Amino acid sequence: MRRVTIPISDEDIRSLKVGDIVYLNGVMMTGRDAAHKFMIEHFIRNEVQPEDAALHEELKTLLDGGVIYHCGPVEKFHDDGSYSFVAAGPTTSIREEVYQPEVIAHFNLKGVIGKGGMGANTLQACQDQPAVYFHAVGGAASLIAQAVKEVIKVNKLELGVPEAMWVIRVEDFPVVVTMDSHGDSIHEQVEARSREKFAELIA
Repeated sequence: MRRVTIPISDEDIRSLKVGDIVYLNGVMMTGRDAAHKFMIEHFIRNEVQPEDAALHEELKTLLDGGVIYHCGPVEKFHDDGSYSFVAAGPTTSIREEVYQPEVIAHFNLKGVIGKGGMGANTLQACQDQPAVYFHAVGGAASLIAQAVKEVIKVNKLELGVPEAMWVIRVEDFPVVVTMDSHGDSIHEQVEARSREKFAELIA
């Protein structure tokens, strides 16, 4: 088990291997389909417009060496205007495969958290960056939420609570490295073994 502080250095990323159990500490951001689509369309593939410039600069700082968590949290809204996470389970990550490599490169991301793994393009981006994919345990949303110690702010709340960009401070957020910066992926290994087993069964 290792404790890793966000922002994460290239050296620390390269030292992580598939199967490593990691506890993350620091500030990260949630982002699902709508958030990734927004970043692609407003920051990456098109010129940043004046009305989006401040958010772009904020995210460039926040995500430099940082982590995006594929998560649609359940929030509690408090009378003083603050928020807290009630549940923070991971979203299926493959939905972001079409966006993730560009987001990783543009923002100098070092980690992506979700469940189920991602595809070949993201695995290549993890090698190029370098970066890693962290798997969070599905079905443990309330337990994971206990690692979220503070909701610092929220951006793009107009996208909806699950799709907004929640900036959170975490302590000992539990994850497992399942895609590393050396080209190894547990998800690819499982898929290959599954194909072999299926071929045996139908032979």
